[in-house]
Amino acid sequence: MAAQEAEAAVPLKLHGAAMSACTARVLTCLHEKGLDFEFVPVDLFSGEHKLPPFLSISPFGLIPVLQDGDLTLFESRAITAYIAEKYKDTGSDLLLTRHEAGPAAAAAAVKVWTEVESQHFNPAIAPIVYQYFVASMQGGSPDQAAIDGHAEKLGKVLDVYEARLEKSKYLAGDSYSLADLHHVPYTYYLMKTPVAASVVGGRPRVKAWWEDISGRPAFLKVAQGMEFVAKEK
Repeated sequence: MAAQEAEAAVPLKLHGAAMSACTARVLTCLHEKGLDFEFVPVDLFSGEHKLPPFLSISPFGLIPVLQDGDLTLFESRAITAYIAEKYKDTGSDLLLTRHEAGPAAAAAAVKVWTEVESQHFNPAIAPIVYQYFVASMQGGSPDQAAIDGHAEKLGKVLDVYEARLEKSKYLAGDSYSLADLHHVPYTYYLMKTPVAASVVGGRPRVKAWWEDISGRPAFLKVAQGMEFVAKEK
């Protein structure tokens, strides 16, 4: 009992940057679960993430990193999956383990759409966000050809989403899950760009889905740390 209490007393520690979409993904998950955690800011501008102390917990020099006692995890999607599983009975049921239609089928749908996010949605949206926000921070200017090309790819992905959302309120079914959560941070930045009007605004079911998942209290807390980057473009 004493050992269990000691373990419970050790707070989760998240290393990252509030403006980072990948860090925001994990922060949103932690807030959805209502968990206590310590946030450790990593100064990307000074290159802190490429120095030996940080590389000792994140060998590729990327954020975020989660420490849970003796366990250290990197890669945001792996971290959210760990949190959602370990704390499946706490807060939002992000894996749909309590789904009335049967947890196995619901959980499988969550896995399918989290894979869709990482393999199809993210490769299309991330370069657009990079061009509008990161390029200018690095002293460059947006590459319109790159934006247009990836916007076309994103549109094709969202055509699939539009069809899917005709059948269910959320991607994995009628309940919010990790599959939806993973989309929020990058889409938040996208919505501050001119691309949003066509790729999201032109698809009514995607637009309604976005308004739903972006308005959840957990993400609204996280968005406060992203606002200084997400200026209208």
